Amino acid sequence: MEVPDAASDALTARRYLIDLAAGERRRLRLAILAGTSVGLLTIAQLVLLARFISRLLVEQASLAELVPLMAGLLVLLALRALMLYLQETLAQAASLRIRQRARRSLLDHLARLGPVKLTSRHSASLASQLVEQVEALDGYFARFQPQLWLAVLVPLPILLVVLLLDWLAATFLLVSAPLIPLFMALVGMGAERLNREQFAAVARLSGHFIDRVRGITTLQLFGRTSHATHEVHAAADDYRQRSMRTLRLAFLSSAVLEFFASVAIAVVAIYVGFGLLGYIEYGPADELTLFSGLLVLLLAPEFFQPLRSLSQHYHDRAAALGAAEGLVALLNETPDAGRLPGAAVPPPSCDALIELEAVSVTYAGRGRVLGPVDLTLAAGDVVAVTGPSGVGKSSLLQLLAGFVAPADGSIRRVEGLSLAWMDQRPLLIQGSLADNLRLAAPDASRDDMREALARAGLGELVSALSQGLDTPLGERGAGLSGGQAQRLALARVFLSGASLVLLDEPTASLDAETEGYLIEALQALAEEGRALVIATHHPAVMALAGRRLALEAQATVKGGGP
Repeated sequence: MEVPDAASDALTARRYLIDLAAGERRRLRLAILAGTSVGLLTIAQLVLLARFISRLLVEQASLAELVPLMAGLLVLLALRALMLYLQETLAQAASLRIRQRARRSLLDHLARLGPVKLTSRHSASLASQLVEQVEALDGYFARFQPQLWLAVLVPLPILLVVLLLDWLAATFLLVSAPLIPLFMALVGMGAERLNREQFAAVARLSGHFIDRVRGITTLQLFGRTSHATHEVHAAADDYRQRSMRTLRLAFLSSAVLEFFASVAIAVVAIYVGFGLLGYIEYGPADELTLFSGLLVLLLAPEFFQPLRSLSQHYHDRAAALGAAEGLVALLNETPDAGRLPGAAVPPPSCDALIELEAVSVTYAGRGRVLGPVDLTLAAGDVVAVTGPSGVGKSSLLQLLAGFVAPADGSIRRVEGLSLAWMDQRPLLIQGSLADNLRLAAPDASRDDMREALARAGLGELVSALSQGLDTPLGERGAGLSGGQAQRLALARVFLSGASLVLLDEPTASLDAETEGYLIEALQALAEEGRALVIATHHPAVMALAGRRLALEAQATVKGGGP
């Protein structure tokens, strides 16, 4: 069963690459046309060069008589350079747009899957796919695809010219030409497998490294930094060995192909040399002249050059197929039915923002984790969601946010409902305070940012900082205390203007003073007419709520009173 699966994956990857190329066929065709023009101009250039040498040595032509040939050579050289430039520019432009489209489709698909569906994938692995694997498509579209056509279109006119000059030399070229594609196919079978393993290895290495970096404090506390360093070294060395295997195969294949091309050119050179010397008396050898023999010799390397270039870029094809298999596997993950584009969501009744009616959530392997639940939220509502750990409080927030779809029941929400999410470990990026605030409101002015920070209780802190809003933060908010990080996340909520605010244990691990600031800020949000749903165990937060939703395992729950 393993071989058919691998063959099916490879076929799917090829179809994916074909679909990607469909949108840039015009540029790719123009690149192929420019490359074919380069081949034809090369033939004309070599004809003039052979004619120049023949007239100079055989006909003893004067310099004045050779000037037109020299001028023609210079003109053809300039045109050839222009066509080469157009070929490279068009192919690179097509490749860039294809990669941009591939990356957009991946990001859109990740958004459809949602954060809950993506918990099974490591963030470093996803980043590797979005960067490394998408970039691996570059060589395939920019070099291999055009060269695949040029390997057929360019040698044909060269073979025709050689056939007109000497059919025996053309026969030598025709017989030796299939050896290069044959060896490329044999080498490609192993190269695709190695590239596929290499992409899997770099994804594992990315996840391994980022896990160790994130846990560096814990590793230091338990004295395991040396062991973790050795693990990273071992994983990196494994990747190095895989990379070297791929490179060895690429260099070996190039050497073999160069050998066969060199042998074929040498055979043609021996035939032409002995023919001109009169040692070969059969076939068309007696008719060889300096012009025809020299032109055949000059055209022989150009006949093999497109095939040799194709063999050099063949590893780009293997790399692209290996990358495409990983990308297709990600794209084949289906989002929950309720998260599919175009899924109909009816509007709620009356003035409600969102309504849940007998909804439940199930996870594969775990069964039902929430519900059935009935809940109606209107502007200004503050609902505290309580219950023991594991009863489904976070699942309810994920359901309200649209991260998961209900297994049963129905959800009705107003069209274009905007929401904000805040939990006990808010996402903070490496950058300035302003950069972190812009995650919620990219167009917010600096005055709006200062006002939001002041409302969240960080106004005095920011005023005391020498760089103000431009103060840099480390990864995950390094440089701020836990309470300050919570307040910064709360400032983002103020900036967002969201109608529905979902909070998951927002006061966990906070001191009393910070907790007081947070509760006052939440009260201010409710007074602005925003609906708040807070999963909490804290009595002070429960007291803030106008309603309380007590969840019990495997029990029907309805939105209750205070």
